[in-house]
Amino acid sequence: MIAHGQMAGGDLETRMNAFYDGQYDVLLSTSIIESGLDIPSANTIVIHRADMFGLAQLYQMRGRVGRSKTRAYGYLTYNENNGLTDSAEKRLKVMQSLDSLGAGFNLASYDLDLRGAGNLVGEEQSGHIKEVGYELYQAMLEEAVAERQGEAAEESWAPQINVGISVLIPEDYVPDLDLRMGLYRRLSGLTARADIDAFAAEVVDRFGPLPEEVQHLLAVLAIKIDCLAAGIEKIDVGPKGIAVVFRNQLFANPEKLIAHVSENQARIKIRPDQSLVFRAKAEDADERLRISAIVAQQLAELAA
Repeated sequence: MIAHGQMAGGDLETRMNAFYDGQYDVLLSTSIIESGLDIPSANTIVIHRADMFGLAQLYQMRGRVGRSKTRAYGYLTYNENNGLTDSAEKRLKVMQSLDSLGAGFNLASYDLDLRGAGNLVGEEQSGHIKEVGYELYQAMLEEAVAERQGEAAEESWAPQINVGISVLIPEDYVPDLDLRMGLYRRLSGLTARADIDAFAAEVVDRFGPLPEEVQHLLAVLAIKIDCLAAGIEKIDVGPKGIAVVFRNQLFANPEKLIAHVSENQARIKIRPDQSLVFRAKAEDADERLRISAIVAQQLAELAA
């Protein structure tokens, strides 16, 4: 049975009802089916020349099957002789990765990364955001607005954590550069351990078990969250201990810090420049990360 958007409304409704009632086993249709068609008995869809459709269209059409307890199948085809454009290949790979419930938000994020955003401060549907990155563009926009209003923009800073290990998302783990950059951008916006755990679970679900470099990256990010809470500007970790430098040589709760140092004089020393030195054996990478996490968490609790 055939259905398309050029048909009369009554005729189209009759055919769709017949397909819904099971009078026909196969429906040959245009992309009109993406508009909310709900047939629980439909369990297979073949999208011809899937490379010609947008990401949102593909997601909507694929959602026409699997709407009941019956296992569903979706086949996306393309012309092998003509090959795929870079953007089409990215769209199809994204579709392959979106296989969990509630993936709509991730789809929107991918679509934004692939197509770019418009001008946030004008009417144009295109702009230069993607060239500088969304986070940097937002920071520049905030600074410009604050300057225009005669206000001082809030100074942003990031702690330095030197543990002497590789912290990255390997290319062989996430081959697509844009996708890797998107993951890095998401990581930069995480501000709680629960968010890091949720991110890790999502990455494992999409790409497989975390390699050591990514585990280290997530561990360093958790340490940075505590560093921001404690006002720690820099952490240097070596085989014999840790050096901690506070931002502007200030600590939010100096009384608690002094009491903590006094109780642990055997392993904590205060330098003349107000930095702290923690004596601890940390000969391998995992031990350096573990001790750094303990120190940063303790100082964050003291600063609260």
